[in-house]
Amino acid sequence: MNIAIIGLGLIGGSFAKDLRKAGIASELLGVETSREHADRALQLGLVDRIVPLDDALRQSDVLLLAVPGDAIMALLPKVLGVVRPAQTVIDLGSTKFRLAEAVRQHPNRERYVAAHPMAGTENAGPDAALEGLFKGKTVLLCDLEWSAPDACKTALEIFHAVGLKFEFMNSEQHDRHAAYVSHLSHVAAYALSLAVQSEEKAGYAVPRLAGGGFASTVRLAKSAPEMWVPIFQQNREPVLKAIDAFLERVQELKRCLEVNDFRRLEELIREANQIRDLL
Repeated sequence: MNIAIIGLGLIGGSFAKDLRKAGIASELLGVETSREHADRALQLGLVDRIVPLDDALRQSDVLLLAVPGDAIMALLPKVLGVVRPAQTVIDLGSTKFRLAEAVRQHPNRERYVAAHPMAGTENAGPDAALEGLFKGKTVLLCDLEWSAPDACKTALEIFHAVGLKFEFMNSEQHDRHAAYVSHLSHVAAYALSLAVQSEEKAGYAVPRLAGGGFASTVRLAKSAPEMWVPIFQQNREPVLKAIDAFLERVQELKRCLEVNDFRRLEELIREANQIRDLL
């Protein structure tokens, strides 16, 4: 099958690497609005050719949409408007409900599979692409009852080829869960980064004193706003609920310190330690 990847950054480029290694693509086409990224993707051998979107639509059997959420929101209805009966369109974005509602009544809705591979790093661009990024990770597949059986089969073949495991849910459940296990951690990292930088501006040597724990906790704060502002915008309500739950726990920890209740603080930390059983 000919596979076109729209967006050749971390996710799109990593798919390109793993699909090439798996050998299931007759040809890998790339669509990239950044000339610099397009040239670099070719230099790295991520795709065989860079083509305009119209050519990708004509020449591919599968289209993977690996661009930021706001771009997917604008792009998906246009792609579905010209998709052929045998083509499969798969989005790889981090939010689903608003996107699902936008195309729910589209006459070609069945050619579309909504998916979110739960893998990534804080880096961006073609050079961020990693072989094996998806191996052993989970892809969340949403609203499959709205997708044609052959489109679902094609999507599962592609995801199996790159080593992903499958979970199935509706788009509303996806956004609620993603707010807690993905989006909230970025909010916390951004907030921690801002707090630490304000201390540094006050004359403290925080970065020079920071150890590995700080680096691993704040790593996500390097994630680009071009990717994350659309995610927060599209998943605003679930993210707000997740932030409220997080702040409630922060306030509880703070109260323990304020009143010297270290026994309760120990109980909370032991409760938090149980996360190891979930991971």
